[in-house]
Order: sequence, then C-alpha cells, then structure tokens
Amino acid sequence: MARILILYSPFGSGHLSASKALAAALRAEDTKHVVVVEDIFEHVGSTLRSTVSSVYERLSEKAPLLYEAYYESTDVDEFSLATTSNLLTDALYTPFLHGLLKFIERMDPDAIVCTQQFPLAAVSFLKQQGRLRKPLFVVVTDFMVHASWIAPEVDAYFVAHPQTGYVLERRGVPAARIHATGIPVKLEVTTPKTPREMRVAHGLPLDRPVVSVFGGGIEPKRVRLLVKRMLEEAETPSLLVTVAGRNQDLAAALRPLKSGKQMELRKEGMIDYVDDLVVASDVVISKAGGLIVSEVLARNTPMLIIDPIPGQEEWNADFVAGSGAGIQLRMPEMVPPATLGLLDAPERLAQMGRQAEQMGRPHASRDIARTILDLIA
Repeated sequence: MARILILYSPFGSGHLSASKALAAALRAEDTKHVVVVEDIFEHVGSTLRSTVSSVYERLSEKAPLLYEAYYESTDVDEFSLATTSNLLTDALYTPFLHGLLKFIERMDPDAIVCTQQFPLAAVSFLKQQGRLRKPLFVVVTDFMVHASWIAPEVDAYFVAHPQTGYVLERRGVPAARIHATGIPVKLEVTTPKTPREMRVAHGLPLDRPVVSVFGGGIEPKRVRLLVKRMLEEAETPSLLVTVAGRNQDLAAALRPLKSGKQMELRKEGMIDYVDDLVVASDVVISKAGGLIVSEVLARNTPMLIIDPIPGQEEWNADFVAGSGAGIQLRMPEMVPPATLGLLDAPERLAQMGRQAEQMGRPHASRDIARTILDLIA
C-alpha cells in the first residue's frame, strides 16, 4: 500500500483535473493505495493565497501583455539560472510553509506529486532546507515547459511529449529523470467510443457535421461574435453546440441567438458528457489549456484554438498547430470561415484527426501512476 500526496494550486482548472485523473489512476492500480489531492494554498495561509490569486488574475486576465512579458522574461535557458531565479521566489514562501510542512508530516506520504509550479517551489524549497525528505515528482501540465517548472530535488518529471522532454534536457535536467508520458487525463478517455454511438446517446444528428465550442474561458463577446457569424454564414446543414460551463456571462451573451438557416444551434451550460461530445464532434473550438488540449487530442478530434492566454496557452496552441492537429486563430472573425472551410474539406479534417491520434496520450494517467509506484517500490 502506497501513500501519495498530490499538490495543486487553484489557478486554472487544469491542474486540479490532472491531479484528480492521476489520483483515480493510482487508486485503479490498487484500491488500498491512499491518495490525497490537496490545494497547497489551504496550508500556507489566507494572506499568501489572496495575494498570489490577485496578482495572477490581474496579470493573466486584465493585463495579458504585461503577463506575457513577465512570463517570457523569466523563461531562462540555463539550469543554474533557472534554479537560482526560482530559489529567490521560493524564499518568499519561507514564512508561510510551517502549516504545509506540518500537514505533510501528519500524512507521512511515500511520495509527493506536484501538478503546478507553486507547490513545486514550496516542496523543493523544504527539501533543500533539509526539512523534508520525500520523493518529489512533477507532472508538467502544459505542452511546453517554462523555466519555473525547473527545481532542485526533483526525482522525476512527467511531460506531455518527447519535445517537451527535450526542452527540459536542454536546460540541464538529466534525461533519466524525464518521462514523456503525456498529461494525465481522466480514465474515461481510454473507454472505446464511436461518434455514432455518442450522437445517438445525446440526441445529436447523424447526417450532418457537429461543431462544439467550449467557450467558458473565452471572453463572452468574442464567443457571441463567432457563433453569430457562423450561424449566419453556414451554407450546408450542420449543428453547433456551445458549452458555457459555469460562465453565466457567456450563457447570457448567447441567450438571444437562434439557429441559422443551415446551422442549428444547441446551447449548453454545465454538462457531464464532455468526453462524449468531443468524440461526437467533427471539430472542437476551445482555448489552449493543457488539459482540454490533451483530452481532445486523446480522442483524435481536430481542434481550432482561439484566444490563448499569453504565455503557456500560446505555447500549447503553437504545439497543436505545429503538429498539424489543429489551427490557432487570434481573431474571432476568422473562426467562422476557418471552421466552415474545414467542414467542406473532409480530407483535411481526416488528416488533422490522424495527426491528433499521433499526438494524443489517452493512457497518460495510468502510465504516470505505474511509473511512480515502480519508483517508490
């Protein structure tokens, strides 16, 4: 029986999704394994949590160009420079780490897994100080790796793709510590499903293309613009499904829209069949979070990426576009002609699907879980 602690931070839903997927895979290996998934900011005090949350939100959402400048300026190539820079950040944690250390000591895990840079910085710093002696594993939840993912005292890195691993190795991380497994996605993704079965299950048409827009993280006015234009410009029968998730502003922005002459509109809020819808879709339109990209690629579905957040999402989008599995567009006005053009070019869609199949890693969660268990055995 193994005791595994998985630490994430609440900035972006992908880190929690990856943590839960990995936890499920570990438990699937043996139900006796004790796996705990924890938000690190529950253990470092409300002051640090509110400060970091405020800075992240203001930079990434309200000052994206400033965030991009910071993100790129801190992405240094040299391992020594990266760890020195990160150590300066880590030092800021020192007054806040007592509660986290006490929590870890109470749980006494056999290993700690970090799915985001904040917990990585904290645990690495505690290990460097000699206050913690536990194996530390890092799951990188983006396709390209920023220098902030590099830290001393890491026993193994799990990355999205061999190219991601190459970047880590080039920056001084020993190749033996790098495992190109993919980003952990929910185990459901390994269940065989066909587009026809999923369309029948959810009342989707069998005789026309289906396009899905996962717009919860995109500015509502931009989503409304691209949806409206697509409904107006479609010249062949098709269905457009919008998924607003918890974004009530987006749901309100889409509420006045009705089906077009050729393209039917189906509006959804929170749904519990995201994977089914991805399988059923000919094209998925989304942002470029590491998890949603991994889930779509794992189902061999072509992507059209819009509005990536400067920094990590732009790099994810470049990865998808560069692989041929998707298209990246910054202007919402270009989404309708690009999407409708793809629907009129089935051979190109098929090629994109084949590229997605080459890039997807549906078994990543299981592969990471088994490797961790082998390393601590």
